[in-house]
Amino acid sequence: MAFLQVPHSIIEENVFNALKEDVGKGDITAELIPHDNISLATVINREACVFCGLDWFEETYRQIDDEILIDWFVDDGDEIDADQTICTISGSSQNILTGERTALNFVQTLSATATLSAQYAKKLKDSKTKILDTRKTIPGLRMAQKYAVSCGGCENHRLGLFDAFLIKENHINACGGIQNAIKEARFHSPDLNIEVEVENLNELQQAIDAGADHVLLDNFEATNLKQAVAICKGKIISEASGNITIDNIHDVAKTGVDYISTGALTKNIKAIDLSMRFD
Repeated sequence: MAFLQVPHSIIEENVFNALKEDVGKGDITAELIPHDNISLATVINREACVFCGLDWFEETYRQIDDEILIDWFVDDGDEIDADQTICTISGSSQNILTGERTALNFVQTLSATATLSAQYAKKLKDSKTKILDTRKTIPGLRMAQKYAVSCGGCENHRLGLFDAFLIKENHINACGGIQNAIKEARFHSPDLNIEVEVENLNELQQAIDAGADHVLLDNFEATNLKQAVAICKGKIISEASGNITIDNIHDVAKTGVDYISTGALTKNIKAIDLSMRFD
């Protein structure tokens, strides 16, 4: 599976904002160290995980000091064991320490996202159903987390409000019904995918009749979900969502639904424990 391609300009912006927040006018503690002091540091993960965030880590040090050297022993998407060496860093002691927290924050967050995504993906390793992420991401890290989801073996839903329609309950009410909403979407952007959220079989049929490309079956009970999937086959792409957990996702997939989306991949994460030690 190919990983999401993140433009380097986005990585640069992520890192710039993070360093601005952390370093501000300068790292007053690192300035206690002699300017010409050189160190070698080792980064180790303290728990098993799917590694992710190499480019964000490197960009952190590039923006601080492009003479710092980083030697990698892992790559994005690698499953690594606890207490494994991730990389070594050599260069200015001051600058290594200034970038430490920002660099590790990116890796601990993105590796957490990739690791949880991998756990979900393994639940459906023998299923044709694919798992999608959502827009429930950390503000400012949308592309980064969606990249991490792909590193973990799940797939990406739309990136934002601009690249596909997702017509939900409030949109439907404001537009005067499913048919009107789809008609407007098709008129404004005929080449974009149109997905409609439905809450019952009647709304599902309306979405099919109105020409939607994709339907989001929201919080359907198991029996109704099976019926809905049967109706969708050969007519429209089906996606289940709502109250999806790692414990029930396999049962949902057994209905034959094309996709399952869950915000858990990006919002229910626990940062991976990492450490940096000077040799």
